[in-house]
Amino acid sequence: MPSSHLPPEVEELRERTRRFIREAVIDAEPVPGERLEKATRDRLQAAAKEAGVFAPHVPTEYGGQGLPIEHWSPILQEAGYSPIGPSVLNCMAPDEGNMHMLHLIATEEQKKRYLAPLAAGEIRSCFGMTEPHPGAGSDPAALRTTAVPAGGGWVINGHKRFISGAIRASFCIVMARTAAVGDAPDGATMFLVDMTNPGIRVGAPIHTVDRYIDGGHPHVHLEDCFVPDDAVLGEVGQGFRYAQVRLGPARLTHCMRWLGLARRALDIALDRAERRELFGAPMASLGLAQNLIAESVIDIETSDAIITKTAALLASDPTAGSALSSVAKVHCSEAIFRVIDRAVQLCGGDGVSDGLPLAQYLNEVRPFRIYDGSTETHKWAIARRAAKRRRAEVEAGERYRGTAVVRDEDA
Repeated sequence: MPSSHLPPEVEELRERTRRFIREAVIDAEPVPGERLEKATRDRLQAAAKEAGVFAPHVPTEYGGQGLPIEHWSPILQEAGYSPIGPSVLNCMAPDEGNMHMLHLIATEEQKKRYLAPLAAGEIRSCFGMTEPHPGAGSDPAALRTTAVPAGGGWVINGHKRFISGAIRASFCIVMARTAAVGDAPDGATMFLVDMTNPGIRVGAPIHTVDRYIDGGHPHVHLEDCFVPDDAVLGEVGQGFRYAQVRLGPARLTHCMRWLGLARRALDIALDRAERRELFGAPMASLGLAQNLIAESVIDIETSDAIITKTAALLASDPTAGSALSSVAKVHCSEAIFRVIDRAVQLCGGDGVSDGLPLAQYLNEVRPFRIYDGSTETHKWAIARRAAKRRRAEVEAGERYRGTAVVRDEDA
């Protein structure tokens, strides 16, 4: 992974993370298709803290490495080289995105109660946005869960679905629709809800092909769930705005972690191609194999480049960065899948067996084209923004360039 552009302290952390993942984590990975056991996670997290690589994205006052977002990618890619690496380093979804948002929006008391233990790896969390049809999914405006004021607090009712990490989570950040209250507009509000609250219940798990997000993807039910006023995260009525604060970086960190796994898949394929002989020559010297390898290198490098650009933009202009994160998410989710799929092809029968982890890697990254907004939804938004930008330029005086020139010979 090229790193000459990194500040010395970031490069040093990248090297330490790389060594830790390869020397301490990879050998502890579960058999493909199995989940990481809590005891193993706890042991490796303690080792990560000892090695000084734990929670790279978390501010130092909460026990992390304090990296700014523009330098997250090389570290999270090293973590993602192992599918359990992000959990071990406490930079896995949904906790990583929740930590980032809590740091930006939560009150000091909320940070003490929720962020500090989450950043330390003592608890886990989940984010309650998506709902069964016709509720919120790719369209947050379809939110049906409601919260109404009631005697010094709020009563929340709703049914959430596909709430990643909810099994054995300590709290949930719940998105609920709220009416206008005082100076607060109608819209959505975020609430911090302890999972011990009698009004919240984890329902049936949803069985999916991926295995490495702790806590699965179950249903969550909120039934006359009372929370006090100090459970409001940020301001009443601003939930949709805060969701963008979370989702822009969260989309990008998914790209970072999975790009690390794509690098691992390519390494597996390169090792196999170097030693496997076909038709009297190493497979790596055959044109068809070289084409698959070259296309994967191109996909990895272009993904790395757009991630780097988007991360820098999120640091300098979060609104523009969030918009570009849609482009990055679409490109990376498609490119990473292609890289791993080509690695499977290069490894032949072993590629689709559990003798190599590649088939499970495919299962892990395939949902990424749906999670955090489907590819099609992002393309729709990307196209709308492009059309709006160009329309504004023309209205501001930019020359309209869509008129065909009529030449004499065509008259």
